[in-house]
This record gives sequence, structure tokens and C-alpha cells, in this order.
Amino acid sequence: MLFWICWFASLTLVTLVSVYVIRHYRQYAFPVLVGFYVIYLAASQILAARILEFNILSMVLFAPASVLIYPFIAQVIDMINEVYGVTMTHVAIMIAFVTQVLWVLFIVMINSFPAAPFFAYEEAWQSLFSMSIRITIASWVAFLICSNVDAFVFDRIKKRFLEKEKAYRRSTLTNPWVWLRSSASDAISLTLDSIIFVVVAFAGLMPIVPLMIGQIVMKNIIGFLDNFWFVWYKSMLNKDAGTVGAPPVSPP
Repeated sequence: MLFWICWFASLTLVTLVSVYVIRHYRQYAFPVLVGFYVIYLAASQILAARILEFNILSMVLFAPASVLIYPFIAQVIDMINEVYGVTMTHVAIMIAFVTQVLWVLFIVMINSFPAAPFFAYEEAWQSLFSMSIRITIASWVAFLICSNVDAFVFDRIKKRFLEKEKAYRRSTLTNPWVWLRSSASDAISLTLDSIIFVVVAFAGLMPIVPLMIGQIVMKNIIGFLDNFWFVWYKSMLNKDAGTVGAPPVSPP
């Protein structure tokens, strides 16, 4: 229950803050959205060190705790794409990638010094922050490919069905074309991320199929549930524009 409370609260907070900044402080909206994006990435890097057990429909699945954060990452990519378009989304992805590189460099820099003799948690520190080159490369490759695939698929679906989306006269919350681009782009990118990361990081070292299944199932469950907050975000932007079928907010 605590997980669902925190999950609901975090998505709601980010959605409301993002819409508020877009409405009232447009010049700061892109950096704010990128800031949320970077925070999600940093959290996923830290939380990946803990492996969780999930019991779903009598199946026992194992996956890094970061699988619960990756759908948030896919969601904020969609939020940026909706407002600023695919080109600025690629810019955001590159900014986020640079922060990942800096994250690794900072850890290497700190680990190059010996710990103080009275520091009692060195073993725990090393177990959390000693990353193999292979896993680091796997993370970077999966991130760059899947984030850009997400942005591309979202943009193509949006352009393909834009007229149908505008013609829909009911609430944005029930507009199937808005749901389609968010859910389809997230499902494709999250599934692809699970496959690429596991293959590059663990092929030849351990059975990769169980790891893939655990990641794919959990990422897509959370990712699908996350879609409501994107549609709500889109709905609030449309209300600002004054019509249900209004086009997305343009960059300043």
C-alpha cells in the first residue's frame, strides 16, 4: 500500500507542477521538465542496486527496483514531446545522457580515494557504487536507443492521428488517440530497454530470459498505469487552450 501511495503522490505532484510552470512561467518550463527527467534517471541508477521479488498471478518475478522508476522516465519524455516536439525531446535526452556520464565519472572520482579507516560502511558503499564497465555500457546503450525510439514513435503516432484527435469532441481524458501515442510509445521503449540492457549486460553470465520477463512485465504494468497522468496533463493543457481538440502548447 505504501508503494501505491508514494507512486500516486509523486506522479500527481510532477504533473501538477509541470502544468503550473507551463501556464505561468513558460520560459522555465523546459528546464523544469528536464530536471524531473534527470531526477528520475538518478533515482533509477541508485535503486537498481536492490533486486526485488514480485508475485503476480501466482508467478514469482525478480527485477531491479529501478523497473518501478523507468516508466516515470518514459512518461516525462512524453510530457516534453507533447509540449516542445520531437527535436527538443532529443535535446532533453542528450542532456540527460550527459548527466549519466557525469554520474559515473563522479563515482569513479570518489572511489579513487581510499576510505577513512574509521568509515564503517565501505563494504556497503562499494557494493552499491562499484559498477562494472559492461553494466555501465549496457545502461548507456539501452538508454540512448530506447529514449530516442520513445520520442520517435510518440511523434509519429501523434502526427499520424492528429486530425482524428482534433475531431474527437468528448473529454481529452477519454480521447483514444491521446492514450494511443502515450501507451504505444512507452510499451515499445520499455520492452526494448529490458531486452537490450539484459542482453548487453548479462548475456553469457547468467540466464537472461527470466531477467527479461521480470523487467518487461513490471515496467509495462507500471508504464500502462502511468499513462493516465500523461492524459490528465494533456487534458489540462487543452483546457488552457480553450478547446478539447486544441493543438499542443508550442515552445516559446
